[in-house]
Amino acid sequence: MGAAYPTLDDILEEDMHHWYTKFMKESPSGLITLFELRTILDMNGMTEEASSYVEQVFLTFDMDRDGYIDFVEYIAAISLLLKGEINQKLKWYFKLFDQDGNGKIDKEELETIFKAIQDITRSYDVPPEEIVTLIYEKIDVNGEGELTLEEFISGAHEHPDIMDMLGKMMDLTKVLEIILNGQQKRAIN
Repeated sequence: MGAAYPTLDDILEEDMHHWYTKFMKESPSGLITLFELRTILDMNGMTEEASSYVEQVFLTFDMDRDGYIDFVEYIAAISLLLKGEINQKLKWYFKLFDQDGNGKIDKEELETIFKAIQDITRSYDVPPEEIVTLIYEKIDVNGEGELTLEEFISGAHEHPDIMDMLGKMMDLTKVLEIILNGQQKRAIN
């Protein structure tokens, strides 16, 4: 009989001490490296885009840029993804999409991220090119082929269909479940 794994709701109800104990048990050094995150996500055979996306996620969660995700960063990331306000999430999405850090998202950056998400979640319902075209048709008010943070946030708020699409595409619940279940499986072995 296989072990039953808790749902994300169950995990959120646990107290901070338990979270800390679990984190330290799975990461005795108190730190998660990019390599460890890729191992947890079982990145073998993933595309270059998927690997790049995981690196970008890691970098956005590594708030102090020391090359590690510590417990505080770990809790902040999970809290943002699961309980964060919509504007906080939109700012995080923007930071994730802005791969070159120039303060603007171009079509190529957005398409690369969406392809990577599809590779990781193995959900290929809508081609990334169509999603990107729709987003830029509706919210690139200046027609520059780039979105600023302000355009991105106001455009998402003004177009519920875009907001819904972003919410579905950026739902990292599956990724968090892989991480949490992977950590538990390693602890059992």
